Amino acid sequence: MNAILSRTKSERETRGCFYVFDGDRSILNVKTLELPDKGNAQNVSCIPEGKYLVKRISSPTRGIVFHVLDVPGRTAILIHVGNYAAGKDVDTQGCILPGLRFVDINRDGILDIAESRKAMDMLLATLPYEFTLYII
Repeated sequence: MNAILSRTKSERETRGCFYVFDGDRSILNVKTLELPDKGNAQNVSCIPEGKYLVKRISSPTRGIVFHVLDVPGRTAILIHVGNYAAGKDVDTQGCILPGLRFVDINRDGILDIAESRKAMDMLLATLPYEFTLYII
């Protein structure tokens, strides 16, 4: 099983569509939200395009999550629940936040990601414990 994350970058955030494939058949699609592209700088940037091994792990602070491995110059990149990648209430330091739709939850004029727990539960129910993620 593989996944493709197709993204659109802006100066405030990076929005994406996360597709899960079983062979050549798409079986799940959720949205994602990340930090803007700041040249892969730790804690303030989305991760670069590439091919990554991802493993399911238990995080002491976030519960069951996915760990994106071998990101150049970075560690602890997770796919975890959260809503904000910009503004005053940021839920990520370089991780990928899944959700089902983009909406301005806190009414600050910046799109956030909604229904993150539901999207994460869908990913956990669908994806194996280890898979390849292609970020384009």
